[in-house]
Amino acid sequence: MTYTRYVALGDSQTEGLGDGDDLRGHRGWADRLAEHLARCEPGLLYANLAVRGRLAAEVRDEQLGPALALRPDLASVMAGMNDLIRPGFDAAKVVETLEEMFAALTGAGAHVVTVTFPDLGRIAPLARPLLPRVLAYNAGVRSAAARHGVTVVDTFPYGFFTDARMWSSDRLHASPMGHARFAAAVAHTLGVPGSDDTWTLPLPALPRPTAWQATATELRWIAGFAAPWIHRRLRGLSSGDGRTAKRPALSPVTPLPD
Repeated sequence: MTYTRYVALGDSQTEGLGDGDDLRGHRGWADRLAEHLARCEPGLLYANLAVRGRLAAEVRDEQLGPALALRPDLASVMAGMNDLIRPGFDAAKVVETLEEMFAALTGAGAHVVTVTFPDLGRIAPLARPLLPRVLAYNAGVRSAAARHGVTVVDTFPYGFFTDARMWSSDRLHASPMGHARFAAAVAHTLGVPGSDDTWTLPLPALPRPTAWQATATELRWIAGFAAPWIHRRLRGLSSGDGRTAKRPALSPVTPLPD
């Protein structure tokens, strides 16, 4: 199947944080997927409505209407991580919100693709208590997707998705390698011409860090990223305050070299 109008909905991962910066712009997996699609279909039009910091309900309330107005034949929905890492997370409620988006987009004729989350505790040890939330979210997403014919890119079974090289130093956003691998995973799962299963290959093993190195790494992460994130939450602030979508209208895609 070929696609001519791709619209991406979501939060910071879909916006592309970790793959570029605010000065040069963020590329990210959705942009990379659009580039792959454009190599197969030069007339592809692409919009990215994602905004960092958005909760699943905010993605639905702010992005679903504009997405439907763009009449996509392919749409990606990635949301829920910002809900999952906050107190009071309700997996059923978040999945219900995602399912509303699945139903609306597929009902409008779009092929929808979504994602499960990896084990966050293998990325950041302080997140180990969140595993039951991840499992509940993933199970709900798989069930909701099956009800609406939504394609699921299941990252949880693949250990390499929690490799440190797949994540930027904040451990919240994928690195350029992570964004590239995930884009390849989506392309292959969708059966896009030119894609293959090389994204499933494990990364070369790294030397095991010493206890001191591991401790030092955790302390730097807590001081540099975890503490500022908690401080923003306590003040009721979001990284996405005052921000809008980077690519709100459909426009042609110029593929970049990988």
